[in-house]
Amino acid sequence: MQFGNKGKHEQPLPTARGIRRSCSKELYRTIKRLKTYIPPEKVKEAEELYFRKVAGNLIWIAENGKNRKKLSDWFDEAVADDIAKLWEIDRDRLSHAFRNAFGG
Repeated sequence: MQFGNKGKHEQPLPTARGIRRSCSKELYRTIKRLKTYIPPEKVKEAEELYFRKVAGNLIWIAENGKNRKKLSDWFDEAVADDIAKLWEIDRDRLSHAFRNAFGG
């Protein structure tokens, strides 16, 4: 395949702005399902952390973009521990809320 010649079903990689917005929305929906107050500073920190993790793994995430279960599993492995520590909540509770919000 030539560079710049995209196939019919290939999607371009998302922009940094798009990734930030998606991360923010996903965490917002997760917080709503947690039914726990999270201070805005900690939410902002978690968004930055999540954004960095997604950006660092962007190719794999883009390839598996339609498989919500795989993406939720990745969140559990790569992100959930750090955000649970930051927010001082149970990791399993966070994972359950994220899966519920994300659809995986």
